[in-house]
Amino acid sequence: MIKTKAPSIFRRFINIQTRPPHQSVLRAGQPLHETRPHYLPTPGFLTPGISAQEYYERRLQLSRQMPAKSVAIIVGNTVQFASGSVFYDFQQDNDLFYLTGWNEPDAIAVIEKRGENDEDDVYLHMLVPPRNPAKELWEGPKSGLEGAVEYFNADLVEDISRAPLYLKNLIHDADLIYYDNKFASKEEEPIKSFFSILGTSDLNGVISKSNKRISPLSPKLAELRAIKSPAEIKVMHAAAKISSRAINKAMAKVGSDSPILSERTLAKFLEYQFVKGGCDKQAYIPVIASGRNALTIHYTRNDDLLYKDEMVFIDAAGKVGGYNADISRTWPNSPQGFTDPQRDIYEAVLNTNKACIELCAQSFGYSMHDLQEFAVRQLTQELNNITGFIVNTTEVTRYLYPHYIGHHLGLDLHDVPTCSKYKSLVAGNVITIEPGLYIPENDRWPKAFRGIGVRVEDDIVVGHTGADILNLTSGCVKEVADIEALISSGKCTTPGIDDELVVLDI
Repeated sequence: MIKTKAPSIFRRFINIQTRPPHQSVLRAGQPLHETRPHYLPTPGFLTPGISAQEYYERRLQLSRQMPAKSVAIIVGNTVQFASGSVFYDFQQDNDLFYLTGWNEPDAIAVIEKRGENDEDDVYLHMLVPPRNPAKELWEGPKSGLEGAVEYFNADLVEDISRAPLYLKNLIHDADLIYYDNKFASKEEEPIKSFFSILGTSDLNGVISKSNKRISPLSPKLAELRAIKSPAEIKVMHAAAKISSRAINKAMAKVGSDSPILSERTLAKFLEYQFVKGGCDKQAYIPVIASGRNALTIHYTRNDDLLYKDEMVFIDAAGKVGGYNADISRTWPNSPQGFTDPQRDIYEAVLNTNKACIELCAQSFGYSMHDLQEFAVRQLTQELNNITGFIVNTTEVTRYLYPHYIGHHLGLDLHDVPTCSKYKSLVAGNVITIEPGLYIPENDRWPKAFRGIGVRVEDDIVVGHTGADILNLTSGCVKEVADIEALISSGKCTTPGIDDELVVLDI
């Protein structure tokens, strides 16, 4: 990450005193090196850390699983509205984004494989909205058909309004269509809405009436997306480092001259620190829970106060270039540190977290399900070492640890949901390890521990061997001594931690 040298002059000769003349000429619907060099400092990169060449290689990887005379059709997302003209932040279909880097609404990508040659016979078709000056007056510039060719390396392009006819002609010569009908619900019919906006007919009808063999595409893409490339890992590491620093700053606020007093303020403090540190935005709606609120696994109300005699639990992180971090931490909301019961439960979870991480290597042959079973046994053992607890594995899973050990992580927070939890992990998988304990407020459990909720979650790159395991969130404090030192000092001393990251150099 590149730091500022002076208030207005940055490395790589980025100067914010005057906008470069060429930036006022180029028009695109998403950041490019030519228009946003602080965001994409390296020529040839379409999104942070990911080059146009890598997107091309991903399409080739997919085509190698496709026979000759086949097409893979991926429908992008459209803008969703909360009410009236109030729209939500646009989220692209992640399969389309993974294959192209295109991050504008109302698009279709088609990978066509005409012959047996993996390179010469593979074509990228992109159907996108054309440039429209009247619309761009309100919504800003779009990349258009020209941009799809010039920047995103489409071989053939077409106006999205002609999609049904174009696709009908395209699949006429195909023997096999790879397509996921994500819009099968008759109640929602978003595909119909998507194309009715454009004044065209139903895409699903075009495909279903083609009388061609149709096969789901998502299993093939899930297999590709589950193993992250070195470039993807670098981007995820960047998101994790930025998020870890932000969380450390939040911990330090406990012992500062200006402690945070409410869940809502802490949520916004973290969101601000994620973005200030270089993330695009927060990765998901965070969980910010004081005390007993942490007993609700997905507590997102975030509307209570932070009481000094309780612990603070957070599940929050940022995202960069579409890739998510996912972090959970728990700390005492007191400069004096953990109470004895808080420390006992916290260390039980922390020890389980660290033991599970040590198993995240391909050579060990573990699956996510194996890690879950190990975590349950480990948590049971840890609890039975605490005076007052006598539990078995069934009680732990039923009452104290109701969720799973983790999930794959990437463009989706659960990336990709179709990955089997019984399949052995392989090098390049990125997963979360997130054991937890949540002690209910009833007479079944020792009184001193009731209402305590703890989760410790890290983002782990599975290695070939134990020596290759990489913890992307290792910079986020989690040892008891480190947490207590941080909150008692009231400040983070990491160099540059208070700087605004202006140039995103991954």
